[in-house]
Amino acid sequence: MATRHLYLARHGAADAFGQLTDAGRRQAGLLGERLAGRPVDAVWHSPLPRAAASARELARHLPGVPVAEAAELIDQVPYVPGPAETPQSWVGYFDGYDKAEAAAGHKLAEALVARFAEAPGPAADGPPSDTHEVLITHAGPIAWLVRHALDAPPARWLGLNSANTALTIIEYRTGLPPTMVMFNDLSHLPADLRWTGFPQGMWP
Repeated sequence: MATRHLYLARHGAADAFGQLTDAGRRQAGLLGERLAGRPVDAVWHSPLPRAAASARELARHLPGVPVAEAAELIDQVPYVPGPAETPQSWVGYFDGYDKAEAAAGHKLAEALVARFAEAPGPAADGPPSDTHEVLITHAGPIAWLVRHALDAPPARWLGLNSANTALTIIEYRTGLPPTMVMFNDLSHLPADLRWTGFPQGMWP
């Protein structure tokens, strides 16, 4: 049975203008070193500069692997919950999202699932074979794919944050539910580069 392996990561740390910082480049390079032993077929990235730069930095450790933009990986709110679904602490977060903007974000989220969250299709010259793809994106799309893999209600993407270049792995096989292999793993990063992208606090 062929398996689609998705390696998901948030872009490296970025500045207030959305440009990758020196720390972000180090994070992306270390993630590339970690993935260098995997048979990666492609690296996909969000159109935003911080994700594109992270993908290029990571790909230096994956010679010959194609790197391309995927519009579905853009930073967006995948689902705006209704009042009954919204935890009190999140209420203010969605101020300013009108119905059209919420619908556009959800349409992108559905396109993300349709493109990436499925088992490999038949190859041009035979049956399906395993695929290994790296997706460099943002916290929202990662949370949405994790929520989808767990078959959780749409609003459960809330609170599934990801540190910069933390690794999440999901596997897809025909006829079976997705398999969550790991979420937000930081073991490739030294202590001073972990937990960026989260609010300031004490972390283990």
